[in-house]
Amino acid sequence: MTEPLDAAAVRAALTTVIDPEVGMNIVDLGLIYAVEVTAAGIAVRMTMTSPACPMGQLIMDDIEAALKRLAPTQPREVELVWSPEWTPAMMSDSAKAHFGWQADD
Repeated sequence: MTEPLDAAAVRAALTTVIDPEVGMNIVDLGLIYAVEVTAAGIAVRMTMTSPACPMGQLIMDDIEAALKRLAPTQPREVELVWSPEWTPAMMSDSAKAHFGWQADD
């Protein structure tokens, strides 16, 4: 039995996408700002750590592949935005711990 397609399932699928420069998944890095699943398809709003990210296209390709594996027949839209600007504070506590940074209290 397959799990229902919802935002949590999409986020789980996106944890398979690794930013190769830092070796951490894009969800824990805080790059995923919003996920919406509707009858019209899957919409993801996200950013990169920097507009000059040299791995940006590779990450976008990996996102598309992960979403296609999750829901092959669903339309997908991935919107790359630069506002709000990404900061390390957006990372999950586990990502901060991975890099040896203190989690915010």
